[in-house]
Amino acid sequence: MRHIVMYSGGIGSWATAKQVIDTHGSDDVVLLFADVQGDNNNPHLGEDEDSYRFIRETAVKWGVELVWLSEGRSIWQVFHDNRFLGNSRLANCSKFLKQQPCHEWLDANTTPDDAIVYVGIDWSESHRLPAIEHAYLPWIAKAPLCDPPYTDKQSMLAACRQWGVEPPRMYSKPYPHSNCGGFCVRAGQAQFRLLLNENRERFLYHENEEQKLRAHLGKDVAILRDRTDGTSTPLTLQAFRERQEEQPALFDDLDWGGCGCFTENEGGDE
Repeated sequence: MRHIVMYSGGIGSWATAKQVIDTHGSDDVVLLFADVQGDNNNPHLGEDEDSYRFIRETAVKWGVELVWLSEGRSIWQVFHDNRFLGNSRLANCSKFLKQQPCHEWLDANTTPDDAIVYVGIDWSESHRLPAIEHAYLPWIAKAPLCDPPYTDKQSMLAACRQWGVEPPRMYSKPYPHSNCGGFCVRAGQAQFRLLLNENRERFLYHENEEQKLRAHLGKDVAILRDRTDGTSTPLTLQAFRERQEEQPALFDDLDWGGCGCFTENEGGDE
């Protein structure tokens, strides 16, 4: 039996992989990583540079197979081609750049009889597990961190350091997860303010891409939503940045959003 870990480079996927390897050994474990940078290798796209370091370093330390997938497009190319800007309700970047490539790899390299899939959610997200199990059918999908003994993120980070590898630097920024370099269409205002303050150049890149896509679509669409007056209207990254610079009190510091590239079914044939 092969054990296929959906490896995002986050601490949850690391802890999941470690538990699988500790239980089953390393010979039949595959770390399956789907990159979102695209073929142009733009440094403002994809994962944070240190997350790439972490993915490679942990695979080498375990001595396991690392499969590195790339669909070929960036997230903004997907939005352009699909004529749809991903958001907290529907992340088409996840569908085309992560879910579909991983399912295609499973179809081409395994069968439901010889492979089990593992995802890195923990007990705090166990409500997602039924949907995950359904999305991966006919493969069996498991989430070991949803079972006791339960652990939290800080304990996982400490365990990783004790194991001898420094976790991705994004956790010390501090981002809630180490995915997509701090940019995610599922992120909320709190994370986008952190990105603006911590990596302004990357924020401005995505701000510009959002403006170009709005012009291409000819529609008033945006990743964020403005709810300051009791309604819900599009809030562009440019407008969000200008508000932060001029009216920082108009900000939802509890809105961190979420991340679920391997835990949400975005429709289609996953």
